[in-house]
Amino acid sequence: MNKRLTIYLLIAFVIGFGTATNPAVHNFLTENNVISSAVTLIPADAAKNNESLVDLSSFWETYNKIQLEYVDNSALEEQSDVSYGAAKGLVKALNDPYSSFLDPEETTQFRESLDGELEGIGAEITIKEGKLMVITPLKESPAENAGIMPGDYIYKIDGEVSDGMSIHEAVGKIKGPKGTNVVLTIFRESEDVVIEPLEIEVTRDKIVIESVTSEMLENDIVFVSINQFSDDTTREFKKAVREIMVKKPKGVIIDLRFNGGGYLDTAVGILSEIIPGKQKIVSTKGRKNDNNKIFYSDGSARLDKLPMVVLINKGSASASEIVAGAVQDLQRGIIIGEQSFGKGSVQEVFNLADSSSLIITVAKWYTPLEFSVDKVGITPDRVIPMTADDYENDLDPQLKEAVNYLSTL
Repeated sequence: MNKRLTIYLLIAFVIGFGTATNPAVHNFLTENNVISSAVTLIPADAAKNNESLVDLSSFWETYNKIQLEYVDNSALEEQSDVSYGAAKGLVKALNDPYSSFLDPEETTQFRESLDGELEGIGAEITIKEGKLMVITPLKESPAENAGIMPGDYIYKIDGEVSDGMSIHEAVGKIKGPKGTNVVLTIFRESEDVVIEPLEIEVTRDKIVIESVTSEMLENDIVFVSINQFSDDTTREFKKAVREIMVKKPKGVIIDLRFNGGGYLDTAVGILSEIIPGKQKIVSTKGRKNDNNKIFYSDGSARLDKLPMVVLINKGSASASEIVAGAVQDLQRGIIIGEQSFGKGSVQEVFNLADSSSLIITVAKWYTPLEFSVDKVGITPDRVIPMTADDYENDLDPQLKEAVNYLSTL
């Protein structure tokens, strides 16, 4: 499977997360095709001779006027000021929170955030309707321990209003060395009522998250938590399956809550241990033929006969939704929890010649019954909310419902 295409499914950028978080991005940055330059601006006369090119005459007029009239004639001395600014504006015009242009310095920071053991608060963020929003705090991360929750809107970072910040600007301000603090001012919606802003101080730390964990619960039910969809996740899941089968369980619960996604082919690998036979489990559709693909389970499933529950919440996205969507569409088990995030698009990262990079949406993905979760999410078969009191008192009604369901079969 070509790892350059149609597999980058993380919903956002992780604030202070390491290699295990999303090696997909690292692979893209080191293996993909090189695009000619940071941005190529086509003069107006060239655009008029080719209908497929955008007429950028207004850009050149604006640029010339600035060069001639702007009070500080040194403001645009660096060519990068023009090309990078134009490239950022061009991508921003797509109105796609998952597409962005990164200059060389931002690209380096991006690589480091995904290719090293960094320190930070351990949360995934995105831009939703122009606002900075937490997709999910990672399990046992400083963000989760401080009380950050999925859906929180970050209004201020250390007192600075976040409106207008890009994902990368926000990440740069939130991440930092272990032991240092960052104060986030957040808005949290509850029952359609917006409460007063909360100030939450988070102490940054080294972020280490296990990809797959498992334990035996009551009534011979196995609980498997998948925390990410990285390069190692399929191997770790298969190892967990071997250990599970030795115990001869009566049912299995797969926890995808607070899992923001990762590799598409990892999701396919997980589903191949769950879905019997060789069935269609996900498809992708894009403008280019090589982005139009159908993925099937490989017929090697060892958990295909065990009664199953999959847990999701609004922090479950992308690859998590691929797994939950296939289980639901193919009636392999039931879904319990809350509506998932709704990330149904696929991004690819392109290296550019001057060490800048372009992250751009190249396709959308669909469940076996051709449903797109994008901006919609997956509705559980049994909707069980988690309240603020549940979190505060370490209660888990979703897991309890899953155990009760499997215990009665």
